[in-house]
Amino acid sequence: MFRTSQFYQLYLAFFCIIGYAQENPIDYVDPFIGTDFFGHTYPGAALPNALVHLSPDIHTEGWTYCAGYVYSESSIMGFSHTHWSGVGMVNGGEILLMPTTHQKLQVVPGSLENPDAGYRSRFDHKEESASPGYYSVMLKDYNIKAELTSTERAGFHRYTFPESKTSRIILDVGHQIGDMTQGKLSELRIVNNQQIEGAKAAGLGKVYFVAEFSKPFLYYGTFDTAYKTPESDGSIFPYKNAEVGDKIGAFVQYHTEENEAILVKVGISYTSIEGARKNLKAEIPHWNFDQTKERAEKIWNKELSKVTIKGGTEEQKQIFTTALYRSLLAQYISQDVDGSYFGSDGKIHQADGFDFYGSFSCWDTYRTQHPLMTLVEPEHVNDYIKSIEKKVKNYGWLPAQHFLNVYGESMVGDHLIPVIVDAYLKGYRDFDVELIYKAMKKKALETPKPPIPEEAGRSGLEFYLDLGYAPIDKVTEAVPNTLELAYDDWCIAQLAKELGKEKDYELFTQRAYNYQNVWDKKTQFMRPRKADGSWLPALENQTQQIVTEGDHSYYQYFDPLLVGRRPNRHYTESNAWQYVWSVQHDVQGLIELFGGPKAFTNKLDTFFEMSPVITPPKYVGVVGTIGQYVHGNQPSHHVAYLYNYAGQPWKTQQKARQVMNEFYRTGPGGLCGNEDMGSLSSWYVLSAIGIYPMTPGSTVYTIGSPIFEEVELNLPEGKSFNIKTINNSLKNQYIQSAKLNGKPFNQTFIDHSIILKGGTLEFVMGAKPNKSWGSKKTPPSMSN
Repeated sequence: MFRTSQFYQLYLAFFCIIGYAQENPIDYVDPFIGTDFFGHTYPGAALPNALVHLSPDIHTEGWTYCAGYVYSESSIMGFSHTHWSGVGMVNGGEILLMPTTHQKLQVVPGSLENPDAGYRSRFDHKEESASPGYYSVMLKDYNIKAELTSTERAGFHRYTFPESKTSRIILDVGHQIGDMTQGKLSELRIVNNQQIEGAKAAGLGKVYFVAEFSKPFLYYGTFDTAYKTPESDGSIFPYKNAEVGDKIGAFVQYHTEENEAILVKVGISYTSIEGARKNLKAEIPHWNFDQTKERAEKIWNKELSKVTIKGGTEEQKQIFTTALYRSLLAQYISQDVDGSYFGSDGKIHQADGFDFYGSFSCWDTYRTQHPLMTLVEPEHVNDYIKSIEKKVKNYGWLPAQHFLNVYGESMVGDHLIPVIVDAYLKGYRDFDVELIYKAMKKKALETPKPPIPEEAGRSGLEFYLDLGYAPIDKVTEAVPNTLELAYDDWCIAQLAKELGKEKDYELFTQRAYNYQNVWDKKTQFMRPRKADGSWLPALENQTQQIVTEGDHSYYQYFDPLLVGRRPNRHYTESNAWQYVWSVQHDVQGLIELFGGPKAFTNKLDTFFEMSPVITPPKYVGVVGTIGQYVHGNQPSHHVAYLYNYAGQPWKTQQKARQVMNEFYRTGPGGLCGNEDMGSLSSWYVLSAIGIYPMTPGSTVYTIGSPIFEEVELNLPEGKSFNIKTINNSLKNQYIQSAKLNGKPFNQTFIDHSIILKGGTLEFVMGAKPNKSWGSKKTPPSMSN
C-alpha cells in the first residue's frame, strides 16, 4: 500500500530486500502516480473493467480537476463513485458522500481557499494511503478516518468517527465534476432509517443509486442549495424524505462513540433504481468491509499476474506495474448484474452472455490500450466488439469516440474501426462482423440522415470523397482529418480483404493513399490545403489572423510550429512537425515522399533535436517534449519507432528508452500528460516489454528496447511467451543480436500469431549500437 512521496524510499528499500518475485503484484502499484500536474488520474478504489470508480474529490471546476483529485491540494470535498481515468474531459463525480462532525450542519462543500465555509475537510498526505481496490485518508477537521473499497458496481465506505453528538454523513446528489446535467433534474428519497435511493442526471441518461447505512439514522433530512442565500440558509429540510432538483442532497446524523465505525454501501446503475438495488444486493450482501477489500486485492493480483517481470530497477518495476494497473482500468462496463443496459437509443436492452461497455475513448486507446488488451485481456476483447455491435443495432450507426452514449465526433477520425479490425485480424470473432462491416462502409461513404445527427458522421466527408482531402477553409483540423480517415480506410480495406470483398478492398486501399493529397513536397509537411487546391499561404512577415467563413473559422497562415486552439486550428492538439509522421499504415510510402530513408531519417533526427518551442496560442497538451516530439499527446506516440522502417533500428531503441526514462517516474508527478484511459500507460507497458503496435489493424508489432531481464506474457490455453534479455541495464539499451525459439532473429518486427503460439524471444543487449542488426529487413506497410 502506498502512502505519499516521503515514504517511497523506505518502501522501495524494503522491497529491494525481499524481492519482486515473492510479492503480490499489487504491492508494486502506486495509485498516486499521475495525480499531480496533468496526469488526471485518481487514487481511489476501483476494479478492472468496472462501472464504479470510488475516489476522493478535491475540486470540480476547470480542466486541471478532470479527475476530481489533484495531489498538490490539501482539502477534500468528499468521495464520489464515478471518475474517468486520466481524461482531458471535466466529467464524472456522481453521488458524493462526506462524513462530518461540524457543530453546525453545512450542506455546501466550501472552497479550496476557504474550507471552513462548507463540509470539506483538510487532510495531510502523511495520513493518506492507496492500493488497488482501497483508499484511506484521515479527515483532519473532523478526526474521521475514511476508507473506501469497491466491487464492479458498488462502492463500500467505512467511516470511523470520534465521540460526537453531531456525527453526520452528507449525501450530495448535486455534486458533479463539471456539469453534464443539461437542465435535467435529479431526485432522491429517504426510504427508511437506513436507506436512501435516487438518481443523478448525467449526460443523456441518469446515474441511479441505492445507499444503505449500517447504523439507523438518529436524525435525517434533505437539502436543496438552490434556496441558499447569503442572508438565510433556507435550503435545509429536517425530516423531509424526498427531493427533486439540480442541487439536492440528504444528510443523516448520529451520536457516535470514540472509534465507532459507520459503513455505507452504494449500488450504482445506469438503468434504474431497481437495477442499483440488484447490483448492491448481488455484490455486497454483507457488512464486512475487509472481505470486500480482500476480494478486490485478489482480483487485482490475478489480473496483474498476466504479465510477470524479472530484473530492472525497483523504480522500473513500480512504474511498469502501475502502468499495467492503469491500462486494465481503462474500459468501463455499464450493464447491471442481470445484463440490463441503457442503450444508445435511450431504451433498456439486455446483454446476454457478455459485458456491455458503454464508452470508448478510441482516439486515445486504439493506438496502445486496445492492442495491449488483445495480449493480456483476451476474455474481454470480444465483449468490447460485441458492445460496438449492439450500439450499431440500437443506434443505427457506427459511433466514434463517445462516453455513455453521448455521440458525436469529439475527436478527429473514425477510430472504433481500427479497434474492431485489430481484434478481428488477431482472431477475436465472436460478433456479427458483417453487420459491423456494413456500418463501417456506410459511414465511410454516406453522411447520416435523421434521426442520426449530422455530427455523428465523418467530419468533412463530402470534401474527402470529392477532393481526396479535407480543405482547411471548410473543415476544422483538416490535415489530421485527411490523414486519420486515410488510415481508417486502410483498416476497412484489411477487413474487406479478410471477408473476401475484393472490390471494397480495392476501393478503400485506393482511398488509403489520400494522405498523399496533403503532402507538400516543397516544405516537406502535411500542409493545410484549400478547396480550390491551393496551399494555405505561409506565415512570413504577416500577423497570424483568424479567417471566418460562415460558421467555420481557421488560422489564415500556415506555420509548421503553430499549435492552435479549437475551433480554428489546422492540426488536432499538435502542429505540422508532429503530424507529418501520422501515416501509420504506410510508413514506406511516407519515406518515399521524403525521397528515401536518408532524407526521412534526417527529418526525424531534426524533429527530435530541434527546440521544443511552439508558436502561440499554445495548447495545454504540449507536455513531455524531446525537441518537437510531444509524448503527452497521442499523435507523437508511434514516432520513436519509425526509425525501424528506415533501416536505423538502433535509433528507435535509443529513443524508446529515452522516452521511458524521462517521462515515466515514480510519485504523483510521474506522468508527463493526460493518462487518457490507459493510452499513456499502455505505451509504457508495451515499450518496456519491447514491442509496439505501429498500425492497429495489422497483426505486426515492431520492436524497441526491452528494459527487463525477463517478461512473461501468460497466454490462453496455458501458453506463455517470454521476452528475455542478456546484459540488460540502463546503459545497455541497444540490441546486439536476437534469437526466436533458439534460432537467429534479425528483423525489427514480430507477428501476433507467433506470440500466441508461445515461445521465447531473446535479445543480447549492449551499450553501443549494432547497426547491422535488424537494419536490412524492415517492417511491412501498405507500399511494401
